[in-house]
Amino acid sequence: MTDDDDDFTAFVAARWRTLVRAGLLLGCDLAEAEDLAQTTLVKCYLAWPRVAAADDRDAYVYRVLVNAHRQRRRRRWHGERPTEVLPDVPVADHGTAAGEADAVARALADLSADHREVVLLRFYLQLGETQIAEVLGVRPGTVKSRLSRALRRLSTNAHLTPLGPASEGDGAR
Repeated sequence: MTDDDDDFTAFVAARWRTLVRAGLLLGCDLAEAEDLAQTTLVKCYLAWPRVAAADDRDAYVYRVLVNAHRQRRRRRWHGERPTEVLPDVPVADHGTAAGEADAVARALADLSADHREVVLLRFYLQLGETQIAEVLGVRPGTVKSRLSRALRRLSTNAHLTPLGPASEGDGAR
């Protein structure tokens, strides 16, 4: 193994779960999120000298991830899929972490792709506005306006209403 291979292997070990979770938050199911992360890492491996030389490796890789997701979304058919047995619809239990996670996932799914991307990059991957602008190939002002609109939509989302705002009685201030 070369030093580049060792560096890439360490990068994958450190970022795999984050990339899969990012795919989930972009609206993929688990298998699609894993495929998206794998596609992203294959593309990055093929261009590893450029990725390694980038000022911000993470921003570079997240841009590859977002672009790969957009590419998949353009090619993918989102119509109905016939089945003999209807799946059970999970009932959200808002008293548990799983119910809260379900509510957040549903609320994110209600956002447009552009808004979901900016929320993911800002709050899950914790990138700054400048980094997000670089990842998405837009101006920082566009990032600010998309984030503002996304947060406004999330604040009135019916899936999040049962969770309610943090109250003073639960220790949140």
